[in-house]
Amino acid sequence: MNTFSNYPWSKVLHRELHRLRRQKTLLFVTFIGPIFGFLLIMWIFSANVPRELPVAVIDHDNTPLSRQIARLTDATSIASVNRSFLSLEDAKVAMAEGRIEAALYIPEGTEREVYRGQHANLALYINNTNILKGGLLNTGIRKVLGTMSAGVKLQMQMKSGLNRDQAMSRVVPVQITHHLLFNPYTSYSYYLTAGMLPVVLIVFVLLGTIYIIGDELYRGTGPQWIKLANGNFLWALFGKLLPYTVVYCCLAVFMDLILFYYLGMPLEGKFPIILLGEFFLILAYQAIAIFLLGLSSNLRLSLSLGAVYAMLALTFSGLTFPLTGMSAFSQGFSAIFPYTYWLRILLGQSLRGEPVLSTIIPLIALFLFIVLGVLHIPRLKYMMYNEKRWGKI
Repeated sequence: MNTFSNYPWSKVLHRELHRLRRQKTLLFVTFIGPIFGFLLIMWIFSANVPRELPVAVIDHDNTPLSRQIARLTDATSIASVNRSFLSLEDAKVAMAEGRIEAALYIPEGTEREVYRGQHANLALYINNTNILKGGLLNTGIRKVLGTMSAGVKLQMQMKSGLNRDQAMSRVVPVQITHHLLFNPYTSYSYYLTAGMLPVVLIVFVLLGTIYIIGDELYRGTGPQWIKLANGNFLWALFGKLLPYTVVYCCLAVFMDLILFYYLGMPLEGKFPIILLGEFFLILAYQAIAIFLLGLSSNLRLSLSLGAVYAMLALTFSGLTFPLTGMSAFSQGFSAIFPYTYWLRILLGQSLRGEPVLSTIIPLIALFLFIVLGVLHIPRLKYMMYNEKRWGKI
């Protein structure tokens, strides 16, 4: 214990642990907020994919074929068929009110036209305000209709005297075999939780670090804090951030447990690389906090800038919209967020199973963000001793 107390940062660490126990704000940004955010997202997306979405089937044909279409649509995991609607107008009103997500209209004479070998036009209306949900409904229902159409054509070809293989060659002359490489379950959970959980972490790392350091600037206690480390600002900063860095690293491991064990996200690559990436990610956002405080020397402004910066990371990361489809400016803008590089590491080592060498460039990029923060440490030290900046929020 005596040896430990000889380190110049040990008194700072003891002081910070005492502050952590006393201040509810620090407890929230360190423990309560991140854990609550993790659990909330875990609960929201625990179903993995949307299921049993209400779909209206307006059957004006009322034949065995139309009833089979309704049964097969209802048999898909994405749709739950409601046949109580008598008109398409009623279904459109229900869709506008949010009571159904899609409407399939089967006009009178559909079966007769199909068995005559003529085209039968069915109308499918989808509420596409939620693009992912609308896309899944569109794919699922169209697959049912395509399967039904192919089955009818196959029967008609076989009735004309062809055997099954000959009939299949005419109905489906070119067969396509689908192979989903990196997300074979098309899981909604893998898509969003892998992006949202790290966002929760970086928001609290960035804003928490800004508050932890900026509070010293606001209260004018910076000189006393630095004095505990024998006037060495680097050791003072190390002792202050050490307990929070350890806690945030533990939260990152907790996040991994949610992703890979509770939600069952595949882990095709190297887990130690993911842990290393998370450590660099935490240090990078702590460095960004130092940069913002040194730049603005204002706690409130730094928190505002940090909140915007943290949330924009998800938008420009390429998760919700591919980077290759963005403009050159947007692609360049995405490079200013550590989260962009961390996401490459996570998806590469989890879903894709990429080689370890592919993580070198993202890790170097994260390291450069850390260097950016280190370069602004002298500026932050100057502000701590500048009495004109004390008490300003």
